[in-house]
Amino acid sequence: MNTGPVVPAEAVCTDALPGAALGGPVGHAVTRVARLHRIAAGKLLRGLGLYPGQELLMTHLWDSGPVRQAELIKALDLDPSTVTKMLQRLEQTGHVRRRPDPDDRRAVLVEATDESCALHAAVRDAWGSLEGHTLAGLDSAERTELTRLLAKVEGNLCRETEGCPERG
Repeated sequence: MNTGPVVPAEAVCTDALPGAALGGPVGHAVTRVARLHRIAAGKLLRGLGLYPGQELLMTHLWDSGPVRQAELIKALDLDPSTVTKMLQRLEQTGHVRRRPDPDDRRAVLVEATDESCALHAAVRDAWGSLEGHTLAGLDSAERTELTRLLAKVEGNLCRETEGCPERG
C-alpha cells in the first residue's frame, strides 16, 4: 500500500531552510523573529491583564490624550471592529473611558483613565524586559547596528506598501 511520496532520510534530517524560504532567507528569518517576539510580548502582557495590541492602543492614548475613536482606528491601522472590541475590554477593566465629543456629538472621544497610570508603568517595564530578553548577548554596537538595519528594512517596505503606517 502506497501512502504518499517517499522522502529520502537525508532530506528530512537537514538544517536547510524550508522550501518556501529558499527564495527569501531574510524574509523567513524576519517572520520567525516577529512571531517569537509577538509570543513573548503576549506572555508578558497577559501578566498585566492585556491582550496583544491593547498596549499599543493605551500607549497612543497616554501619549496623545483624548482622541476621537475614528482617529484611533486610523492611527492603529486596525479594523474598526477590532478597535471597538479592544476598547470594550479596556473599558470593562477601567483603563479607558469613551464619551461623546463635545464638538461633534456624533463622534466618540476615547481617553485613558487615571486608573490606567499604574498600567502605564507596568507596560513600560514589560517592554523593557522584552527588549532585554530579545537583545541578550548583543553588545551596544550590535544593538545600534541592528536598529539601523531594521530601520532601513522598514523604509524599504514602506516604499512598497500603500498606506504605510507612520513610524512609531
